[in-house]
Amino acid sequence: MPPSLQTPSVPSSPDINFEDELGIELEGALRELGHEAFRPGQREAIDALFARGRVLLVAPTGGGKSLTYQLPAAHLPGTTLVVSPLIALMADQVAALEQRGIPATYFASTVEPEELRRRTSAAARGAYKLVYAAPERLMSDGFRGLLRSLACPLIAIDEAHCISEWGHDFRPEYMQLGGLLQDLPDARVLACTATATPVVRDEILERLGLDANTPQIVQGFARPNLSLRAEEVRSKRERCQWVDNALAEALREPSSGAGTAIIYAPTRKSTEEEAARLAALGWSAAAYHAGQAPEQRNTTQSAFIKGELEIVVATNAFGMGIDRADVRAVVHLAPPGSVESYYQEVGRAGRDGKNALGLLLIGASDMALRRHLIESDVGGRVPNPAVVQHKWNLFLELMRYAEGGSCRHDTILRYFDDEAETLAGCGHCDVCRRFAAGDSGGDGIDREETTLIVRKALSAIARVHNRYGLTAGVALLRGNDDPRLQREGLDRTKTFGILQEHSDEWLTRLLRRCVTAGWVDFVGGDRPLVVLTEEGAGVMRSERPVRLLLPPLKSNRPAALRAAGGRPRGSARARHAEFEEALDERGAALFEALRAHRLEVARAESVPPYVVASDRTLREIAQVRPQTRPDLLLVHGIGPAKADRYGDELLRVVREQP
Repeated sequence: MPPSLQTPSVPSSPDINFEDELGIELEGALRELGHEAFRPGQREAIDALFARGRVLLVAPTGGGKSLTYQLPAAHLPGTTLVVSPLIALMADQVAALEQRGIPATYFASTVEPEELRRRTSAAARGAYKLVYAAPERLMSDGFRGLLRSLACPLIAIDEAHCISEWGHDFRPEYMQLGGLLQDLPDARVLACTATATPVVRDEILERLGLDANTPQIVQGFARPNLSLRAEEVRSKRERCQWVDNALAEALREPSSGAGTAIIYAPTRKSTEEEAARLAALGWSAAAYHAGQAPEQRNTTQSAFIKGELEIVVATNAFGMGIDRADVRAVVHLAPPGSVESYYQEVGRAGRDGKNALGLLLIGASDMALRRHLIESDVGGRVPNPAVVQHKWNLFLELMRYAEGGSCRHDTILRYFDDEAETLAGCGHCDVCRRFAAGDSGGDGIDREETTLIVRKALSAIARVHNRYGLTAGVALLRGNDDPRLQREGLDRTKTFGILQEHSDEWLTRLLRRCVTAGWVDFVGGDRPLVVLTEEGAGVMRSERPVRLLLPPLKSNRPAALRAAGGRPRGSARARHAEFEEALDERGAALFEALRAHRLEVARAESVPPYVVASDRTLREIAQVRPQTRPDLLLVHGIGPAKADRYGDELLRVVREQP
């Protein structure tokens, strides 16, 4: 941070709160925006914003971060500035605010000059409660002058991790924000992000010029309705089988109306191929990537939002600002660059609180490919070695997550420092299911034998160190007939065939786990070479302990994939029934009756069905069968307002159903 950038001094007091300052009841203000209850972290952020004047809010995608600045902005005097890099999201939020009678607008490169002048003039007159602006707009002296002329009570910075070069989406334009806060020292500041690790959070505060004691609210990452899974695949055919299995489980079958899915692919070509494959199977599917014309991308995104597409197969260019509640599955055909990226993308599933699955598929070539992408030139510039190493470490964190060993939800919650929401086992992820089935991993190999196997594996890496890739290490351990080994005389060493009792596949998995442990690394470009790290050398020489869970010796593929031809056992409808929360026959009948009633009410009031009640709410009513208003108020999603508006009729449906 430049020495000249001083911390803006906004008066703060722990005694100040929203209700006392504005004379408005907070719950009532929440209902005016169409919400019945706060999500985790929302009220805490608003309270801290009024008490301290500065807040850093870290909450996952779909966690409702926008409410924490929209609600205060609607009632604070003056015009709130919202900085966001997502033009589509700005447009959507402005439209939603205007529908609720809250004047708002946005400034971005997509706005025609004449319209831009009209909006600037209206903003100067104080016509808007919220003004959204892309970060590039902050570099304009005219826009900065406009902001100084406004009574700006609050500056909200969305996607605040973009200010950090360590973040996965570094945006140099965000570097202007520290100076902007100096220009508007009396404005409160709310920085929001879904992807900030502790090091990124610290950098956000530093670059914004905020005090190190700024309240940091990290909450809302727990998503126990997501069944998180990771599987290793050995062929393209097996990858397709896993995808088909996941879609059958989550969506039943094409045109079933059970929801939607997003499939993330690593390349533009793979998005096209997978979308075509799924379309041939009867799914309504389309590809989405940055190589397409903007009109084509907009058409695909609009069709998905409207429910005209069941599946979008996309690169990570898709998803920002997408807010469909019924995404039942997110599948990654290859790992993204970090835990942050993965959780942001998989978090687009199950936003309605119903069960959803997130499947991460990993192949043998993924690690070397990721290393190559990280080391590749960007715009003709050689990447900074420190940045390369940091990004590689972020990727290794994701690979360690994929290896499993403990509840996947708890692993992610601890990664984001969200200890308050750890679940002591979610019961839904693949690791928890293995524990529940009595599988402890490792196939009973004891610690002494594990140590010996790992040391032998590392000795092979030492032999091919900085000369060949991972496959040469596997060939050496297996004792394969390989010209590379013969050319170097490695077929005459003691290491040749030292683990020949294991398969090539198992040895590849073992060496990949050695990579995630930090004992083996990659160097080079298009064809990365393996190297033994200093720590790995210490493990090989027994100077460091071996703390590694060996890959299972037996196939851990589910029976569904071991069936003849790799085809899942049982019908898609049966697997989908297992996926949904269990309801007995009587409960299922009541659930359908409640759904029919909800549809009648929605049509009569001309509102979407979820405004009346979510599926989760109806399912819980069907399970507990409340008989009185106090009983109904205990159901998820039923507050006093909804009980007043819809409660009597809901209770009537319950009583009338046998």
